[in-house]
Amino acid sequence: MTFSNSSLNQEIKDDLGAKPLEKAWGAYGDYRLVGNGDVTNGYCGKFARFKGCLRVDLHNLITLDGVNYAGKVFVRRVRFSCGKPSCPICYKSGWAVREAENIKHRLVEASKRFGVVEHLVCSVPAKDYGLALGALRRKVIKMLTKIGVVGGVLIFHAFRYNQRKGWYWSPHFHVMGFILGGYSRCRHCKGGDCYACDGFDGKTYKLYRENGYIVKVFDERITIFGTAWYQLNHSSYKVGVKRFHIATWFGNCSYRKLKVTPKMRKEVCPICQHDLVEILYFGSKSLSLSEERESFEDYEEEGQVVFAEKVKRSVAVARNNF
Repeated sequence: MTFSNSSLNQEIKDDLGAKPLEKAWGAYGDYRLVGNGDVTNGYCGKFARFKGCLRVDLHNLITLDGVNYAGKVFVRRVRFSCGKPSCPICYKSGWAVREAENIKHRLVEASKRFGVVEHLVCSVPAKDYGLALGALRRKVIKMLTKIGVVGGVLIFHAFRYNQRKGWYWSPHFHVMGFILGGYSRCRHCKGGDCYACDGFDGKTYKLYRENGYIVKVFDERITIFGTAWYQLNHSSYKVGVKRFHIATWFGNCSYRKLKVTPKMRKEVCPICQHDLVEILYFGSKSLSLSEERESFEDYEEEGQVVFAEKVKRSVAVARNNF
């Protein structure tokens, strides 16, 4: 949650001002950092089952970095998750993964019509700290629309982090969305008077002078999923709201304007791209206790096959056995 431009970073901090957190770590009033709640139940994070790919005949290859996958089984450990952003165990590997997948799917479909997905941050001036979250979101969308951000997703962050002060109250929104005309012109600009320019950066400077809102575009992101997942890991929720929406859509990406068919998440092997199946392990290793989510394991141990696909019994067959 830092900015690459140190001078702008300092300008943001000076302008927003720091308010100390109340009592608990990562908390201010009714707002909390994700993962700063209670564990939902005793199953959270516990091992549930293995999924993997037993097509070892298709894994007989050596990658460019010298890793040999011959005779290896791809293994994914599935753990129980309550899917709540407040849970300190499940918020990263459960809730954030699911939300990031949804964001990725919707933005990929939108990019076919609106171009390159950009990652921005919109920082709120101290004068608007007292606005209710709904009103604040509407004002942020108004400011973004004013400078040419035509749509995307807002991810609410109530706090920033400083090594000296720790987490402190500083509401802002990370945005993944689309800029009218794109950002390439400003990203590859060789320098000049941005305030006099009609490019996107020039519009953001004028917005700050007129309204106090600071909008910054980050460097080109590597993946949509990775960016969304990381920003969700530092987002915030409101205590006591049953269906609090941390990520909200606006503009040409709103649910009213952009219709996207929900996509079933497909789990495939990273080597051969075959669908993963539920598997059983009969070896001597404690694979279920490993903290790794994914790994490649030997198909045979001491000459014995130690993996097998779990056979699913149909309800009809199960009933006939009674």
